[in-house]
Amino acid sequence: MPKVAILDYGVGNLFSLKTALERKKANVMISRELPTVNDIDGLILPGVGSFTAAATKLVGKHQKIEALVDAGTPVLGICLGMQLFFEKSSEGRGKGLGLIDGEVFRLPPSVKVPHMGWNTIRLTRDNEFVDGVDEDSWVYFVHSYYPNPETQRATVAETEYGVRFPAVLAERNVYGTQFHPEKSSKTGLRILENFLSICRR
Repeated sequence: MPKVAILDYGVGNLFSLKTALERKKANVMISRELPTVNDIDGLILPGVGSFTAAATKLVGKHQKIEALVDAGTPVLGICLGMQLFFEKSSEGRGKGLGLIDGEVFRLPPSVKVPHMGWNTIRLTRDNEFVDGVDEDSWVYFVHSYYPNPETQRATVAETEYGVRFPAVLAERNVYGTQFHPEKSSKTGLRILENFLSICRR
């Protein structure tokens, strides 16, 4: 049973995520402090909220998160949590983690913002993080900003909503979903299960 920590930095619905992970037989703790590499098999950064506010809460934690990544610990960012993998966002001031090169931008004015509800994802390359996920699967989004990595190598799946943007990222042992897997029915649970399988290695 993998031990997974959900980092509580003041954003997101942590308990629905915890429940979804426990349904997949994970040992889950919610923590305001970062556990050490020997204490966990995986780390999750959840998030619904402001990039600036979240980045402020993460001040002082950057090096510890980088140390976990460098040690090979799988790290999953969900929605705002994934956007924090980037250095900066057009949403406002604040420094992200810089784990993936690129920026975060606001969705275009041609569409209703926030992007809220179900949409499909298109797989762009194979990765164990999306094993068993069907092409054009429906997943649940709630966001006003989207990630724009400098290169396409990190993108595993895309979605279109006014602009084509990465819905799933995977680079080294860093994984992200712009949608909420804990709210995305069978597809979301499969992705969480895949993440836990990676944590078990």
